[in-house]
Amino acid sequence: MSRQTAETLKSLNPRRICIIKPSALGDVVQTLPLLPVLKQCYPEAEISWVINKGFANLLEGHPLIDQLLIFDRRGSWASWGGLLKQLRSHRFDLVIDLQGLLRTGVMTLATGAKTRVGLETAREGSHLTVNCTIPETTRDVPAHARNWRLAEILGYADHPKQTHLSISEEDQMWVEENLSKISSPVLTVSPGAQWITKRWPIEKYAEVTARAVRKYQLGVCLVGGPNESELCQTLESQIRNLDPQVSLVNLAGQTTLKQLAAVLQRTDLMLTNDSGPMHLAAGLGTPVVGAFLCTDSVRSGPAESHHELVSTTVECRASYKKQCPCTGEAHMACMRELDVERVWSALNRCVTKNQLWQSDAA
Repeated sequence: MSRQTAETLKSLNPRRICIIKPSALGDVVQTLPLLPVLKQCYPEAEISWVINKGFANLLEGHPLIDQLLIFDRRGSWASWGGLLKQLRSHRFDLVIDLQGLLRTGVMTLATGAKTRVGLETAREGSHLTVNCTIPETTRDVPAHARNWRLAEILGYADHPKQTHLSISEEDQMWVEENLSKISSPVLTVSPGAQWITKRWPIEKYAEVTARAVRKYQLGVCLVGGPNESELCQTLESQIRNLDPQVSLVNLAGQTTLKQLAAVLQRTDLMLTNDSGPMHLAAGLGTPVVGAFLCTDSVRSGPAESHHELVSTTVECRASYKKQCPCTGEAHMACMRELDVERVWSALNRCVTKNQLWQSDAA
């Protein structure tokens, strides 16, 4: 199958390619490095990308994307039907479904493309809508490696992984203005995550952040989506209680995705849960200290060695459950088990290995 898939893709000369990867943020970010590979392999092809409405801002203006096709998950049946008509009318030669769900399978089938590629992780019947499956892309393969298997079978395994974004001068200036309010170096903290089982406790974030401020004389930037504003307000209050003189700016709920990316480009170090912003920071080359609870750091974390990823050791770790599967004393035990000292040690290792700055404390 591996040889057959490679031969099929290498023999193509597509005029129009469609990437179907609507969500989530981290998955979209980890797909971006494939764009230069596809353009290198198929230089004459136009590339379209089916993207969730909420993430479209991140991809707007990308020099290697010719068109964004917007999927509105909360849209009407009419908008859904309109998208399917768009997909059909573009007459794509090659479609790559990197999501592998029922809705993306329907999108894939609607294109009518002769070559329809998917992953072995495809579920909800979406595997039936592709005619070419990329091998060695099961769920035990890390997410970043699953996507990159496409580059490997195309013969571009050694191509540099580039996460390029088109960020306007206006967005850059907005970020400069807001980060100028705090001292540097900058520690950006992202305490949110879609699943509650991914969220390391706020009081622990506050303790690690306050320690880092005292030891390294940092400025702190808090980031999060609109639904995480209250969470970040709580974190800000707790940090200020521990260090009233902290240099801190809270941008939660105020940034577009491109502005968030610009913040992370200006960040020296990020402290975060397993989340979309973590992958965005890693893709942009910013060192990450990540707390992993219900997910696995190898399977779901960034691959580069300059990050420090810390996992809980409870028996139910890496369960990938959105709600804690345990009851009684074991309920959310991972939050207690992953203590401040381990994450604090990881932060110090990350500072040392990346030679970020010197301690001003004894």
